[in-house]
Order: sequence, then structure tokens, then C-alpha cells
Amino acid sequence: MSQPAEQTKPMQDLIDRLDLEKLEENLFRGSSPQNGWQRVFGGLVIAQALMAAQRTVDLDRIVHSLHAYFMRPGDPSIPIVYQVERIRDGASFTTRRVVAIQHGKAIFSMSASFQVEEPGFDHQIGIPDVPPPEQLMGEAEFRAAFLAHAPETVKKYWGRERPIEIRPTSLVHYLSKDKLEPEAHIWVRASGTVPQDPHYQAAILAYLSDMTLLDTSLYAHGTSIFDPELQVASLDHAMWFHRPCRLDDWLLYTQDSPSAAGARGMTRGSIFTREGRLVASVAQEGLIRKRAND
Repeated sequence: MSQPAEQTKPMQDLIDRLDLEKLEENLFRGSSPQNGWQRVFGGLVIAQALMAAQRTVDLDRIVHSLHAYFMRPGDPSIPIVYQVERIRDGASFTTRRVVAIQHGKAIFSMSASFQVEEPGFDHQIGIPDVPPPEQLMGEAEFRAAFLAHAPETVKKYWGRERPIEIRPTSLVHYLSKDKLEPEAHIWVRASGTVPQDPHYQAAILAYLSDMTLLDTSLYAHGTSIFDPELQVASLDHAMWFHRPCRLDDWLLYTQDSPSAAGARGMTRGSIFTREGRLVASVAQEGLIRKRAND
């Protein structure tokens, strides 16, 4: 089942926000949607920073990894300036460093590496055996069935349209306070048409890689990112792009959390095509701290 033929407003908005304004050589400006949230979604900052870096790299060099740190919450009310530093241009690899700036301060930094395509050894892990997305409840059905009595934070998250549609293979994590295994299998899909430009493909894959990932570290503790007593925020994010991927069908995002300690949760992810081709691996550590009592 391919992606919808018609464009959707959320996806077009994301594409427009990835079309960064060039201010000067190595200097770009992006913005965040005004959707009522107090901070910019981390996946958008990653995607925009990657777009900025890609704008300074030769077209025959494709991103193969990125490593990022979130330092301050992004302010959605003002633009974000991305400053690209050209670290290295080698025979096969290119390295860029990007700093995102707001209010005169760095809010995010990222290093990204690009490589000329070349052949080599090839192996991968297998895709988990899970129900296909067509057998699972869609977001519209989920909203109709479960949101009426959900907390306001849950309603706010699930009630708005997004550029990425998600279908978890299990909804237990969203409906139960039981302590469960810290793992999840989630089908994800672009809600509209994605440009075939590999820069946009990579950036939107990076965007969706930040969705639902940190949640998995909380499953073992019977809570979620919607718990008002928790302070939850991404600290760092790493991603490896293994194989080309067109975003015209569902992808399976498998996630697990091997550790939580020191008020931090660590989560890993693998992104597969429907056919079982591993296209990317992700790792993230986030703050999962109980708020101090007033």
C-alpha cells in the first residue's frame, strides 16, 4: 500500500520548512510551526540542520551518519539560524558541523558525515515478525475510540494532524500504567507526497526518527512522556543511514531501551522497509527526571 497520492497540509508544511532560507554562505534560516507547543520538536531541528549541511555538500555525497546534541529548548516563536562549518572535504568522505542558534545562543549542534556511493560487504539483521499496518488501528480510529476520556496532554498529541502517520503494533503502552517490556514496534508513513530529492528523503527520515523513541525508555516504569510529574527531553541523537529508502510506503520502526539510570533513558531503534530492508539505525539518550515537588 503506497502513500497517499494527494498532498496533505502537514506534509507540505514540513517540506516548506525544510526549504531553508540562505542568508549567506554557510548560513541558513528555518522556522517552526506555531502549533501551541512550548518548544520546537527535536526531529524538526535535526531535519533542518541536516538540510543546511546537505546544501554545502557535493550532490554525489550522501549522508551516512549524524551525531547531535540538544542543548536548549527551541523557541517556536522565532526563526532558527543554522551555521555550517565545513570541517573536511576528502576523496571519499565529507564532514560538516552545524550549530543551531536562537537568542544569540546555541540550542543544538550536529556533526554529519557524507560519502560517495561505493560497493562493499553487505549484511543486516532481520525484520521482526509483526502484524502489517493494514491490520492495525489507524490514528482516526484511535482518536474516536480512546481520546474522549484521555488526559488533555494525550488529546493534544493525538488530536492534531501530523506529517507522519504512526500505527503502533500494540496500544497497551498508551492505555495502561502496568510496567511493561521497554520495547515497541511502530509502523510510520509520510501522510502525503515526499519529494524524490534525496536531500528531502534523508531529512524527513531523520525527522521521523525522533518520534516516539524516548517513550520506550519509560515503559518499564509504568509511565509515559505525558506524565505531568516527569521532565522529559532529548539530550542527544545519533543516526546511521544504511541503504537508500523511498518514503512512499510504510516503514517499521522497532525500538528498545537497554538502560535507564542517572535520570537518563537510552533507546535504540531500527527502521525497516515493509520488505525487511534495514534502512537506518538510531540511538538516543534523553532526560527522564521526576519534577521536584512545589
